[in-house]
Amino acid sequence: MSEDLITHLHNEGPIQWLYLGQSSGNIAQWIRSLPVIGPALGRYLVGKANRAHNKKTTTPDTATTLVIYILSLWRTHKFRRMLRLNRRGVLVITDRYPQAEVPGFHFDGAGLGAVNAESWLGRKLAAREQRLYQWMASHVPALVIRLNIDADTAHMRKPDHKLSMLRDKVSVIPNLRFNGARILDLDGRDPYEQVLDTALSTARAALKTP
Repeated sequence: MSEDLITHLHNEGPIQWLYLGQSSGNIAQWIRSLPVIGPALGRYLVGKANRAHNKKTTTPDTATTLVIYILSLWRTHKFRRMLRLNRRGVLVITDRYPQAEVPGFHFDGAGLGAVNAESWLGRKLAAREQRLYQWMASHVPALVIRLNIDADTAHMRKPDHKLSMLRDKVSVIPNLRFNGARILDLDGRDPYEQVLDTALSTARAALKTP
């Protein structure tokens, strides 16, 4: 969808795609590239962060807390880049726009807010992280295109994703409001050309709205 939107909207002016997720896979790859300790450290740190989000009843240790916070800092860094592009007149199409309504990386919310970060450091970083997400959410996008789908169909298309995680997503994401942004809800099970046509017409209308 993002690629096709860029292809069809390139005549509207400068346009660029930017992924706003936490990019834990890319960070892990960078850590693993470090000499000697990289491979083991990358597996250790990212594994800890993933386990913390899968076991919300377990209080994360210091290393896990720091990793989750760093992932949010990285997302904020990319968000600032998006704002710089926008100020230069670039139309930015993104995936995984951050929100401050529901915590959890699975929902593109604050990471530490979804785990029991009860230590002094955890509480301090969680408060800072929440402020970062509130700041990002204060920048309301011109249009949110939300592709809704049921968990079983999503799992059939992406069997490498845990069904339990997909069920959590489909119960939460359709209710996010993105700080009052204009939201186009589409059914991801409809024929793709139909979905794309609706997304394109709505995006063009949003670009013309002052």
